[in-house]
Amino acid sequence: MKHLQVAVGVIRNASHEIFLAQRSSSSHMANMWEFPGGKIELGESAQQALVRELAEETGIEVTQAEAIGSADHTYEDVRVTLHFFLVEQWQGEPWGREGQPQRWVKQAELVAEEFPPANHALIARLRQEAAQLAN
Repeated sequence: MKHLQVAVGVIRNASHEIFLAQRSSSSHMANMWEFPGGKIELGESAQQALVRELAEETGIEVTQAEAIGSADHTYEDVRVTLHFFLVEQWQGEPWGREGQPQRWVKQAELVAEEFPPANHALIARLRQEAAQLAN
C-alpha cells in the first residue's frame, strides 16, 4: 500500500480564523475542505515541504511555522501521515492559486465532517482550544 507523507498548514489569523481550501472534484476525498499543504518530496523536510506547498497553493510566504503534531490514517487505497504546522506569521494574503474555492472559518466553528477523516482529531483539538480561549 502506498504511504504518503504530507505537510499541512493550519493558517490562523489574529482573529482566530483558519484558512481552508476545498479539494478538487477529481481528487481523493473530492470536494471536502482541507488545510492547505501537500506531499513531502524526497529529500525534503516536512517544514520545507510546508513552505513550498503553501507558496504554490495559497501564494503566501511562511515566515514562521510551529509543528503541532501528526496523524496517521489508512484509507482503502492509501496510508497517509499528516504533519501539522500552525502558521500564524506569513507574507502576502492567502488565496486559492490553483482555482480552488477557499474561505476563512472561525476556529470554534470548524466542522470535522467537512474534512477527510485524517483531520478529525486535530479539528477536535482546535475546537477545544477555541472553547478554552472563549472562557
